Amino acid sequence: MNRPSHEDYCQYLLSCQGNYTLTHYAEHVEGLSHDAINRYMAKAQLRPAGLWEQVKAHIVPSDDGFVVFDDTVLDKRYARAIDPVRSQYSGNAHGIINGIGVVTCIYVNPETGQFWAIDWRLFDPDRDGKSKMHHVEAMLKHLHEHKKLPYRAVLMDGWYASKRLMLLIERELGKIFYCPLKINRLVDDSQETRPYCAVGNLIWSKREEKEGKTIKIKDCPKDHKVRLFRVLTFPGRTDFIATNDKTCQSSDAARTVCAIRWKIEQLHREIKQTCGIERCQCRLNRIQRNHIACAFLVWNRLKTLAYETSQTVYQIKQDLLKSYLVNELKSPTISFLTA
Repeated sequence: MNRPSHEDYCQYLLSCQGNYTLTHYAEHVEGLSHDAINRYMAKAQLRPAGLWEQVKAHIVPSDDGFVVFDDTVLDKRYARAIDPVRSQYSGNAHGIINGIGVVTCIYVNPETGQFWAIDWRLFDPDRDGKSKMHHVEAMLKHLHEHKKLPYRAVLMDGWYASKRLMLLIERELGKIFYCPLKINRLVDDSQETRPYCAVGNLIWSKREEKEGKTIKIKDCPKDHKVRLFRVLTFPGRTDFIATNDKTCQSSDAARTVCAIRWKIEQLHREIKQTCGIERCQCRLNRIQRNHIACAFLVWNRLKTLAYETSQTVYQIKQDLLKSYLVNELKSPTISFLTA
């Protein structure tokens, strides 16, 4: 009887084409029972640190690098008894669905255009009492104190534009941030001569539309001012980008920087479509966590190979599957560092 390991499970995710259940895994590996893999996945303790151990040797750092945070919801709308599933808003579904929230962090080198997943957290407040904001703060501090990657700015979604996080980035870490503000966020652009008003109700001169305006966000310290830019991201949508970057003096520059944030959406799309991160049907919280950890390891290896061969993740996956079918249905072997 074979003893399963996380490397074996990663190989399975790598060679799988749609069915990511433990039953399917056991059926296609000689000498491995469903009970054995289920016991292993229920007891293993795969952590986000395993992703960093795998990826750190491949990162090309830059002093002008960007750290990007966002979250995604693993669609479990038909789940009935999966432990970490909860009702939450999904941007992909444009509504409330049952799912597992995952907060992710990537590192972007703007000179090469390459990016790497360096950390993730499971959003499970029923068990750990932590909000997504707590997870972002923890990942940011760990990056600064332990990973020690050089970077210039933090990019994040409007959900994370809190006073606490903005002050942490600016005053404790000494970095700059770019983040959109919700249209109902109260701000003051009048140097305290008028009451606070919603961002969406601000009046913009032609000069301010090009160069932005200085504002104070309500509840922030009196001396904490940021630059606000009105940016047309695509027809029919306008974002209001706040930043403490004093070198940014135009809406076009703010738009260029914020466009980098979409690389994290590329990560979410690729890991769902090639690694089956949201396809595990196991009920136990620990198995779901371990499945997610393995999916990140698989995506990272695919991405590394894609950079080395100047291909996409999808092309690498297809080439591996072709090799898998040609070589008598034997799984393609790619090394995975111990998580």
